[in-house]
Amino acid sequence: MRYSFWRIGVFICAAVWPLLWLYQAWANVLGPDPGKVLVDRLGLGTLVLLLVTLSMTPLQKLTGWAGWIAVRRQLGLWCFAYVVLHLSGYTAFILGFDWSQLGVELRKRPYIIVGTLGFLCLLVLAATSNRYSQRRLGGRWKKLHRLAYLILGLGLLHMLWIVRADLKEWVAYASIGALLLILRIPAVARRIPRLMAKKTPSARKA
Repeated sequence: MRYSFWRIGVFICAAVWPLLWLYQAWANVLGPDPGKVLVDRLGLGTLVLLLVTLSMTPLQKLTGWAGWIAVRRQLGLWCFAYVVLHLSGYTAFILGFDWSQLGVELRKRPYIIVGTLGFLCLLVLAATSNRYSQRRLGGRWKKLHRLAYLILGLGLLHMLWIVRADLKEWVAYASIGALLLILRIPAVARRIPRLMAKKTPSARKA
């Protein structure tokens, strides 16, 4: 397998954070409500991994290194794993497995609906991330996986609804997301390799 060490490194980096957070919860260093902290961190981890996944194609175009694309699917699946853990933590620590509370939560916190829509879209992408789905869907596969940008918008809205007043961190993530969207614009995307091509002759002269 190409880039095996790189793939293993990405796997370890993605896996270590939930394990670390679980250890911190077990060691009672997450404060008086460790369950809520775990849910929040897993939700933020989902957003961060989504942004990292979406940055792989621009990075490949900028550097010409195919290793970025080699781990894109793995990162996308880790993103889905994080959101599953996020929802599982919410069900266990916030609802306490009491499904009768869900209706109350939805009325009090409608951002849960936005998060659920994002989860369902991620579920579709995870289920169709395999090569069999690529072959079956053909050209429609790429169109379907553009849902990632809708998921990004839903994730940012979900986070905005939660943080409300303290927007500094949200603005940072939203700015990165906006930049990634701009880089997807065909006119901009076409210029990325041209910029690198212009640097090459000067680099040779040096």
